[in-house]
Amino acid sequence: MNQVLAIAGGGALGALLRYWASTGVYALTGRAFPYGTLFVNVLGSLLIGFLYVWLLERMSGGVALRAFLLIGVLGSFTTFSTFSLETLNLIEAGQPGRAAMNMLVSVVICVAAAALGVQLARQL
Repeated sequence: MNQVLAIAGGGALGALLRYWASTGVYALTGRAFPYGTLFVNVLGSLLIGFLYVWLLERMSGGVALRAFLLIGVLGSFTTFSTFSLETLNLIEAGQPGRAAMNMLVSVVICVAAAALGVQLARQL
C-alpha cells in the first residue's frame, strides 16, 4: 500500500511539474513547435537515467522512494502521449516535415539524455 500511495503522490507532483515546466517553455518559445513537450521529455529522460543509477546502484533507496520518483514523478512528468498527439496534429496540419523533426529529435535527444543521466550518476 505504501508503494501505491508513493506512486499516486509522485504522479500528482510530476503532473504539476510538467504543467509548470511546459507552460514556462511555451511562454518563452511560442507554440509553433512543441518545445514544451520536448523540454520535459528530455529533462525527464535525463533525470530517469540519473535516478535509476543513483537509486539502484549508489544507494539502497527503498521501493517506495523508487516508486515515488521513477514511476510517480517522472512517469507523469514525461509526456510521451502528449508528444504523440502533438506529432499527429503536425501531420494533420500539413506539416509532415515538422512532425518528422519532432519524432527524430525527441527520440534521439531523449535517449541521449537518459544515457547522459546514467553516465553522470556513475561518475559520482
